[in-house]
Amino acid sequence: MILPFLSTVFIVTSAILVAFGWYYIAKGKIDTHKKVMTFAGVFALAFFIIYSSRTIFVGNTTFGGPEHLKMFYTIFLIFHIFLATVGAVFGLTSLTTGFRNKLKLHKKIGPITSIIWFFTATTGVIVYLMLYILWTPGETDSMIKAILGI
Repeated sequence: MILPFLSTVFIVTSAILVAFGWYYIAKGKIDTHKKVMTFAGVFALAFFIIYSSRTIFVGNTTFGGPEHLKMFYTIFLIFHIFLATVGAVFGLTSLTTGFRNKLKLHKKIGPITSIIWFFTATTGVIVYLMLYILWTPGETDSMIKAILGI
């Protein structure tokens, strides 16, 4: 259970760094903003490496909570996965436009990316709590079975 905890810490750290990046750019500290956002990207990448490695080599944990909450959990998880996917695309686009000095687009999508990322991190923590803290974790199984229960 250390890998799910570690990946959750990484994604939350990434979101916190995004918040600091937002603060620094609002203060006009461009170099600090770049550094903090780069670290946010590094922590997000570390999350992705841990999560995808665990998914490929170990599998995903199925929901172990009460049966009457399983549908709620599944819908919530699908929402989280959608947010994470959109957030990753926006995040890569934001980092790329920032590094390439395409600042008009960067300034337009940066705030949207940040908000999506905050929601992604928050829903990720809730998924972690539902899988590992609130109830005894279910069995580790293939990704399709863990997500859809089939």
